[in-house]
Amino acid sequence: MVLALDILRRHNLSVTDCRKTILDVFLQSKMALGHHDMEEKTRERFDRVTIYRTLQTFIDKGIVHTIPTSDNSVKYALCREECTEGHHHHNHIHFICERCGLTTCLDGTHIPSIHLPKGYKSSQVNMVVNGVCPNCRINN
Repeated sequence: MVLALDILRRHNLSVTDCRKTILDVFLQSKMALGHHDMEEKTRERFDRVTIYRTLQTFIDKGIVHTIPTSDNSVKYALCREECTEGHHHHNHIHFICERCGLTTCLDGTHIPSIHLPKGYKSSQVNMVVNGVCPNCRINN
């Protein structure tokens, strides 16, 4: 079982209550979370700026990655172990349910190779699929 303390130590981050709490929330969640979700799940123990800075530190260190949404907001999800400081190495599809808003990483489904024209170099590829999740399909 992965622990928040192990993740913080592996990424050479000091252990703070906010960092540990936010990582614990990610480790317990099976879906991507937005900033507002994090505020609610931490029971408003930390102010918005502290949460934002913590999430930004986690992005920079390769602990979480961002998922763009159709409303121009951002959701966050834990990275797989291949990610390192400044280098996210996950090419997988993100799925957003149109009914319940559930956002998940589909780790087993990879993005097809993208062949860019000469002179272009990609730094990150995002693929978001919108549709209906299994729970909403069953309950419909």
